[in-house]
Amino acid sequence: MKVDQIPVVQQVVESGAEDRVFDSLLLSGPLLIGLIAVMGRSLLTIAVAGGYLLAFIVYILLNWVGQSTESEKHPTSQ
Repeated sequence: MKVDQIPVVQQVVESGAEDRVFDSLLLSGPLLIGLIAVMGRSLLTIAVAGGYLLAFIVYILLNWVGQSTESEKHPTSQ
């Protein structure tokens, strides 16, 4: 069985923005929360959560910058 055949994952992939990285970050968030709930608050879990947030924010910003420079290259006529 492939990962994208799991019902919840399949729904996210089919309804998502067709961006594997974003979908992966979106799906790993609840797993991260579960990890923190099981392991408790420690330096390790805080570092993992911080890394997750940093990766999510950087990825979104990179996409935003990429889209804004792409739109400057190809402006739409009004």
